[in-house]
Amino acid sequence: MPEVEIGKVTDFFSRPVVAGIGLTATLKLGEKIHIKGHTTDIELAVDSMQIDNVDVQQAKAGDAVGVKVSERVRRGDIVYKVTD
Repeated sequence: MPEVEIGKVTDFFSRPVVAGIGLTATLKLGEKIHIKGHTTDIELAVDSMQIDNVDVQQAKAGDAVGVKVSERVRRGDIVYKVTD
């Protein structure tokens, strides 16, 4: 499946397990992302996204969002949107 780079992991929180992502493109709830880095390689559907601790349906380039993830990710990991 084609992938488009949409941002980078800027932060990671272990409780709850959330990745802070700086976006360079839009991201909507329900879209599938792929986070890839030196030791990271996970794919997930975005089912929870927040900006400043407020739930949002979508975010745009320049936004810093928190997305729930299934496992540890690291600063600098690249975030891709998986397109059909």
